[in-house]
Amino acid sequence: MAKLPIIVAPDPRLKLKCRRVERVDAETRRLMDDMLETMYAAPGIGLAAPQVGHPVRIIVVDIARKDEPPQPLRMANPEIVWASDHDATYEEGCLSLPEHYADVVRPAEVRIRYLDHENEIREIEAKGLLATCIQHEMDHLDGVLFVDHISALKRNIILRKLLKAKKNKTPAQPATVAAGTAL
Repeated sequence: MAKLPIIVAPDPRLKLKCRRVERVDAETRRLMDDMLETMYAAPGIGLAAPQVGHPVRIIVVDIARKDEPPQPLRMANPEIVWASDHDATYEEGCLSLPEHYADVVRPAEVRIRYLDHENEIREIEAKGLLATCIQHEMDHLDGVLFVDHISALKRNIILRKLLKAKKNKTPAQPATVAAGTAL
């Protein structure tokens, strides 16, 4: 496994729509494992392939707490097949927008169909933080960032700060998993 560099916004690669994975093979599994290692090291609870420079429909998620055993989910071509009518609000952060957080409203529960790391079609129901995290990562696959769900004013402030940090070559530190969760 290898730790991959995380792309920080603003970067046009984060706005691309990703292509489907034809089959989960050894190369795809290696990318999934590298993504998990990168996510754990950041630290975060979710990571999408475009965040590490791969424009394919792959996400990894693990919302286990530090005192719990890891519970990684590796998903290729995830799609929402059902979403609840009621919403939940979480303060979201993102490894590609380090140290920035905002409240985002999303469906509270979802059912997701995907290919797992063995190329098997799976379906899971997720609620709470897991539902939010999966939806957040799935957004990345369509070039959508969590700041695209907030007001233009707040979004522009965050993106200007990130651009300024890039211009000053001040490496922004990855967001931490705390009150605002880095997804």
